[in-house]
Amino acid sequence: MNKDNTAKTPFVWEGANVYFLLTDRFYNGNPANDLNFNRTKTPGKLRGFEGGDIIGITKKIDEGYFDLLGINAIWLTPIVEQIHDGVDEGTGLSYGFHGYWARDWTALDPNFGTKEDLANLVKKAHAKGIRIVLDGVINHTGPVTPEDPIWPEDWVRTGIVCDYKSFENTTMCTLVDNLPDVRTESNQEVALPSFLIEKWKNEGRYEKEMDSLNSFFKRTGYPRTPKYYIIKWLTDYILEFGIDGYRADTVKHTEEIVWVDFKKECEYAFETWKKHHPLEVLDQNPFYTIAEVYGYEISGGEDYDFGDRKVNYFEHGFNSLINFEFKVDAQNDYELIFSKYSEKLQKDLKGYSVLNYISSHDDPNPFDAHRNRTFESGTKLLLSPGMSQVYYGDESGRALVIEGTEGDATLRSFMNWDDIQNNSETQRILWHWQKLGQFRKNHPAVGAGIHQQISAKPYVFSRSYANGSYVDEVIIGLDLGIGAKELPVDSIFKGGTKLKDAFSGKETTVQNGKAIIDSEFGLVLLELA
Repeated sequence: MNKDNTAKTPFVWEGANVYFLLTDRFYNGNPANDLNFNRTKTPGKLRGFEGGDIIGITKKIDEGYFDLLGINAIWLTPIVEQIHDGVDEGTGLSYGFHGYWARDWTALDPNFGTKEDLANLVKKAHAKGIRIVLDGVINHTGPVTPEDPIWPEDWVRTGIVCDYKSFENTTMCTLVDNLPDVRTESNQEVALPSFLIEKWKNEGRYEKEMDSLNSFFKRTGYPRTPKYYIIKWLTDYILEFGIDGYRADTVKHTEEIVWVDFKKECEYAFETWKKHHPLEVLDQNPFYTIAEVYGYEISGGEDYDFGDRKVNYFEHGFNSLINFEFKVDAQNDYELIFSKYSEKLQKDLKGYSVLNYISSHDDPNPFDAHRNRTFESGTKLLLSPGMSQVYYGDESGRALVIEGTEGDATLRSFMNWDDIQNNSETQRILWHWQKLGQFRKNHPAVGAGIHQQISAKPYVFSRSYANGSYVDEVIIGLDLGIGAKELPVDSIFKGGTKLKDAFSGKETTVQNGKAIIDSEFGLVLLELA
């Protein structure tokens, strides 16, 4: 048994508790970087930069905010330099505050911070056992504006908008009208855009960037095609900062071979970083990749169906896929969700995982749009097999319906720190998420283990995880009512074993195959005391 459940708990990606935040909307740690590139036009509601930055995230790491939530990985929206101007896609003028409109993959956007800020963030996160996952875009550049030139024609296509009716019409097309699509299928060698060369020269780093590109292409033997330039630029962040994972954007909009090469270069970069920073290596986990294959559902097993062909992204560069089905499954009762997910992950998806969520930055149909079911959301998300994605503000009931917004802007309001500070109901919600999150973090069995129902009424189940000599087993009871609760535990814990309920803090000893917990909560999380 895993007695000392913090010091020796291995980090297991398949059961990770991932916090997903929009860098610009989380916390403003440095107001001095709020305005850059003359971005002074009046945007639509929640469509401009609001000041959140890397320093802000680091401050919250320092304060222990993520520790209290049991978070062991943080996924940030892309932080590379965005287009300088804004565009109106029919929902009001938007700037690239979300990070998905790259202009220069080799630079950070000053609104988010500097490379020193990023180095510091990774160091501080790692010191607390928190992994950092960056968000990578290979599929498209940012929109074209008077300030932001279009990339050359041998780099991008415009004009054909995806209709999603076939594989080709999902990959060789633009997502929306003014979003140039990178020719990831192209085998033609291309020169760098002249605006990029000029920019690097002005910034005094042209030689350095060219030397770095030359040695990359020499080492790999890849042709100088658009996808390999971008793969090189993205994997440089691993090489330089030792980030632990990538979430890849719009994965189904490129040929799957792109991601095989991306993963290969990620792994090379990670191993190289480890070699050069032996004292900073957290563990022997390989580099981790998560795919956004929009519409993928765990019920599909390993395949995503385009209609005219199926693609297995797990075999093409990814450890995990975002699961777009969880918010639907979350309408069901606990046992239905937990047994389904355990079954899928232990059989069809053995060796891989899925990332579950209840709300996200671009899903117009979250599980609990009006935040009426925040406690239930936390219980279902954090106790389900698979990885959990806590979207910033899920844990604090941050509003997802904001008046005056259009489209996905409504999902992207600034983090509600004021409520966390001053609103007792918000604090109650947060406390609930913290207790469950810490338990998940301390016990890989919760997310990565095998689920077994022990009793339907009262609802009690176990989770068991084993890897080599490490074994982790817990028993959980839900909807048990207030006061004294009797849980059958002899399938896992023998008579005389001392147990602790991590939710209420109460301790007990197993007698006659049962554990009795007297608490004011209907929820019990049993671990070894």
